[in-house]
Amino acid sequence: MTRSEDAAGTPPIELPKPIALLWGLAQEGERGPKRGLTLDQILDTAIALADAEGVPALSMSRIAKELGFTAMSLYRYVDSKQTLVTLVLDRVIGRPPEIAAAGGWRAGLRAWALAEFDILARHSWYLDIPMAGPPMGPNNMAWLEAGLAALGRTNLPESVRLQLVLNLSLYVLGRSWAAKDIVADQGEDYDLEGTLLSVLDPARFPALVSALTHRAFDGDIDWTRADFEFGLDRMLDGYERYLAAHGFGAGEDPVNGSAAKG
Repeated sequence: MTRSEDAAGTPPIELPKPIALLWGLAQEGERGPKRGLTLDQILDTAIALADAEGVPALSMSRIAKELGFTAMSLYRYVDSKQTLVTLVLDRVIGRPPEIAAAGGWRAGLRAWALAEFDILARHSWYLDIPMAGPPMGPNNMAWLEAGLAALGRTNLPESVRLQLVLNLSLYVLGRSWAAKDIVADQGEDYDLEGTLLSVLDPARFPALVSALTHRAFDGDIDWTRADFEFGLDRMLDGYERYLAAHGFGAGEDPVNGSAAKG
């Protein structure tokens, strides 16, 4: 645990080691002989290995071998594998996109969501790691700050703004998981539509049989990025209606923060 004291001089609190390391409040590599590593090297190597080999590569021994050190050397910098994973999950998400205030809340949230989706697509193993708790690192906080700032000119309560941003992120995570584990792995070995039509009872599944008969699953739909954007736009349509009901519609004035009346 690491002690931290704020600028107002309030009594220090004990920070868990992962939080202290995330925020640069703990010294790294302080035990043992002169260090030959840095925490940044360890995390960057971990991310590169996970990109190449998946979550199983996130082991102290595998990372140490890649760096040419012993596993015990890494424990001078991170006290456990869970601490390592916590640091990696914040580092890999990186910094949020720059969102122009003049673009309005909808364009801002859309850019924010697309950027998160693209990062998760580049590091899909991220989705295989169970969350041990709410993200609390500086990069994740920067993303939350950027999302809240996009809604900062609205007249919505702070708690509602937070709900809108977190639900948008949950949509991104869910669709990213679907793109990774469902769409990417769907088989091409058999006729899906024909197989389903051969087993579905039209009296029990009339809507589904109609969709399959009219080849609703055919066409040029990109069920990853393009369909993600389709769903994202529909979600933002809902946000737009919600904001309009609270006196702040789609035609907001990004300078004065007022809704344009049409």
